[in-house]
This record gives sequence, C-alpha cells and structure tokens, in this order.
Amino acid sequence: MRAHGLALDTPRGWEARIHRHAPTEPEESTHAVLHAANFPLPPGRGDFGTGAVERMQPDDVLVVLVEYDAGSARTPLFARRGLPRPSPHDFDPRKLQRTIRGQSGGQWFFNTGDRAFCLYVVLGSHTRRARLLPHVRTLLDTLTID
Repeated sequence: MRAHGLALDTPRGWEARIHRHAPTEPEESTHAVLHAANFPLPPGRGDFGTGAVERMQPDDVLVVLVEYDAGSARTPLFARRGLPRPSPHDFDPRKLQRTIRGQSGGQWFFNTGDRAFCLYVVLGSHTRRARLLPHVRTLLDTLTID
C-alpha cells in the first residue's frame, strides 16, 4: 500500500488505510493519516482510532500514524528523529486517548526529514503487551516515509 508519501506492506491478516482529509477551506493543506490493524477496520474512524478501539479484542493491535504540519518537525515536541521502535515498557493504560478497560497504548512524536508525525499504538490487552509488540514491530519494519 502506498499513498501520500507513505508505504506499508501489511502482514497476513492485517488491514490498512492511508488517507488525507478533504480541505475545509480553499487554501488549507491536509496531511496523511495511516491506520493499520490486525482486525477489520470500521469505516468512519477518527484519526486516533475512535470507532475502531471500541471493537478491539485482547489480541488486537491498532497502529496509527498521523502527520502534522512540516513546520512542526523543527519543534521540541517532534525532536526525535526517525520512526520509533516501541518496547513493552512504553505501553500503559493511561497513555490511551480514551481509556478502555484492559487496553494499553503508547504515543511517540518524531520527525523524518521535514515531516512531523505522531505514532500511536493501541494494544487490545496490557497484560499481553510483550506478546503483541512483535506484531507492531513487524508492521513498522515495512513502513517507509518519503
């Protein structure tokens, strides 16, 4: 799958979508949003997975990549260079955008070149995070950002 300067090879059993929102004003620029999951992605998801996270089971994983304005790449929030490599200790139920019992999440801001991104990962089970994380890493290993 390739769109908007992002490319991803989804592992067997995964589903992915890359899109941009339509501008609401004539001069507005919009940015890429990627959703990848090892469960069926519902239509009409929010940028950070609203609509999908509510359907997650304990062995499910949702990976979200949201692009921000290029100027953000030079700010302290996005100072980390390159795609992060999450580890089990990075995940916590309190890091979810919306707390759902049993789930765990992690969020990383980074830049690559002049592009700024947030990587947000939701795991269906905090207690299974060490077992689920290799699936996330396998997916992220296939991600390229132009």
